[in-house]
Amino acid sequence: MFKYPKIFDVLVVGAGHAGCEAAHAAARMGAETLLLTMNLDTIGKMSCNPSVGGTAKGHIVREIDALGGLMGKVADRRSIQFRMLNASKGPAVRSPRSQADKALYALEMKHRLEKTAHLEIKQGTTESLIVEGDKVVGVRTQEGIEYQARTVILSSGTFMRGLLHIGQTQFSGGRGGDKASMGLSPSLEALGFKLGRLKTGTPPRINRRSIDFSKCEEQPGDEGVRFSFDEPEERMEQIPCHITYTTPETHAVIRNNLHRSPMYGTGTIQGIGPRYCPSIEDKVVRFADKDRHQIFLEPEGLTTEEVYVNGISSSLPFDVQLDLIHSCIGLEKAEVMRPAYAIEYDYVKSEQVYPTLETKKIEGLFLSGQINGTTGYEEAAGQGLIAGINAALKCQGKPPFIMKRSDSYIGVMIDDLIRFDLTEPYRMFTSRAEHRLLLRQDNADLRLRPIAYELGVISREQYERARKKQEIITNEVERLGKVFKTIEGRGSSCAQIISRPDWTYALALGQYPDAVNDFGEEINTQIEMELKYSGYIERQKKDVAKLEHLDGIRIPKSFDYHQVVGLRTEAKQKLSRFTPENLGQASRISGLTPADISILLIALEKR
Repeated sequence: MFKYPKIFDVLVVGAGHAGCEAAHAAARMGAETLLLTMNLDTIGKMSCNPSVGGTAKGHIVREIDALGGLMGKVADRRSIQFRMLNASKGPAVRSPRSQADKALYALEMKHRLEKTAHLEIKQGTTESLIVEGDKVVGVRTQEGIEYQARTVILSSGTFMRGLLHIGQTQFSGGRGGDKASMGLSPSLEALGFKLGRLKTGTPPRINRRSIDFSKCEEQPGDEGVRFSFDEPEERMEQIPCHITYTTPETHAVIRNNLHRSPMYGTGTIQGIGPRYCPSIEDKVVRFADKDRHQIFLEPEGLTTEEVYVNGISSSLPFDVQLDLIHSCIGLEKAEVMRPAYAIEYDYVKSEQVYPTLETKKIEGLFLSGQINGTTGYEEAAGQGLIAGINAALKCQGKPPFIMKRSDSYIGVMIDDLIRFDLTEPYRMFTSRAEHRLLLRQDNADLRLRPIAYELGVISREQYERARKKQEIITNEVERLGKVFKTIEGRGSSCAQIISRPDWTYALALGQYPDAVNDFGEEINTQIEMELKYSGYIERQKKDVAKLEHLDGIRIPKSFDYHQVVGLRTEAKQKLSRFTPENLGQASRISGLTPADISILLIALEKR
C-alpha cells in the first residue's frame, strides 16, 4: 500500500453534488482539500433528472449561493430553461427551477473545481476508512493508495452496495453505467455504524425526433429567473419543455404486468422508496381512480436528442416499458434510448450524526448527501456545503457552524435528519419549514451572506452587496411610511398603499414616481414583501425567539435520561438514542410530548 506523501486537512469521498460543494467550501476557507472520486469524468453528474431547483429545492439552491456555493452559478450558466414555480401563490412558496444541459453542467462544475485554490482532485475508489482509536485519519483505495487526512467527508450517493433492477434482472452499480462501491459499507459496519436500505428510481430517456410534439403541450420558460445573487452569468440558448399524459391503455399495461415488477410481483426490492416521487407503478396502484397522469418531456441538453420522461420512473421489464411508453400521448413511436431502472443502496441511519454532520462514533468523519437518507441534488449539495465548512473549521480549531431551523431550509433539513426515524428518502418541501415566510428564496442573501462572510466563504465584495441591499430596503421601508398621498379621498402613507391587496410596488411606482423610488426588480420586490407581510413577519420572528430560548438550554453529553423521574420509557429511549444537544432539538424529536419536555427541563434545572 503506497502512502501518499501529503496529509490533507479535508478529504472528500465522492464528487456528486454533495462532494462538489463540500470540497469547494473547505478549500475556499483555506483548508488543504482532496476530492477523491471513482471517475473524473462524472464529477457533478446529474444522475437522474436534468433540473436544478423546484419547490423548496430552489430555496436551498439560493441558500447555497448565499453561502458561497457553486450549484446556483453553474445552473445559471448551463441551463436551457428557467421557471418560477408557484409564481401566482404567496411569496413563501415561490421557487426557482431550471432545466440544465446535463453534460455541460457537469463539465462546468468540474472546471470550476479544477480552478479552486487549495483543492486537489484525484481518481480513486475508496474501499475503507483508516481509523485510529475513535478518530478517522484517512482512507484506503482499491488502487492501493493510502491518503491521510485530518477530517474525512463521505458523500457516496447511491453507490454503497448499489443494486440496479430492471424487471427480474439485477446487477451491481451506483447508477446506470457506473460500478458500485462495495467496500465502504462493510468498513462502516465494522466501526459500529447502523446502516439501512433505501430505493430510488429513474425514468426512461427517449429520442427527441421520435416524439410527436403536435400532440403535446408546450411549456415555455420565464424571463428574469436565476439562482445566483452575484453578477448574472452568461445565458445559454433557452428552449421549451413539453407536457403529455398517460392513457387508460398505459394503466392497463402496468396493471397487467405488476407480477413482473420487482416491487410488487417478485418482491426482490427490499429498500424503501420516496413517497413523494413515486414510480408509475405506484401511481397506478395508489391512485386507481385517475385515468391519466402528467408527464414532463425535458430535453437533456442542446447537443443531444435525449429527452427525460419525467413522471414515469419504473423498474418494470424493458419490454413492458416499451409498451408503456408507446401508449402515452405523442409517444406512440418513441425510441427508448435508456431504460428506466430502480436502484437500492445503503445509507447511515439518522441518529448517528451531529448537527454539524460529523458522526458521533468517529471523530473527524462527516457524512453528507444520500448517505444520510436524503434524495435530490439540492438536499445533497446543501449538506455537502455544511459538512465542508465544519470540517474546515474543525481543522482550524474554530467553533462549529450549526444552522438553525429559523436560519434556512438547509437548517430545517439537517434538524429533521438528526431527529427523525427515516422511513423513506427525505425530500424538502416548503411545508417542512414552520417559519417559511422568513425563509423566502428572494431573501437568502440577506439572511446568510453576513454569516458566510464571517466564515470566509464569500468575498468582501459579495458581502458589501448584500449589506447595501439590506440598508436600502430598511431605509426605504421606513421612508415610505412617512410619505403620504391621497387615495380614495383620504391621505395614506405610501407604505399603507403598497400594503393593500390590490396594489403592488410596480403599480405605486407608476402612480407616484415622485414619491416611490425604483431600485430595480430585485430590491423593489423585497420592499414590497416587507410592507405587505410585516405583521406576519413580526409574528414569526416572535415565534423564532421563543424556540431559540429552548435551543439555548444545553443538554450535557453525559446526561443520563434513565435517571429522570417521571419521564416516560419511550421518551427515555428516544432521547438516549438521538442524544440531542439542547432542549429545542429534544422537543422536535418525533414521539416526545410537551409533558416530556417539561419534565426534562425541570431535571436540567435541578442538575
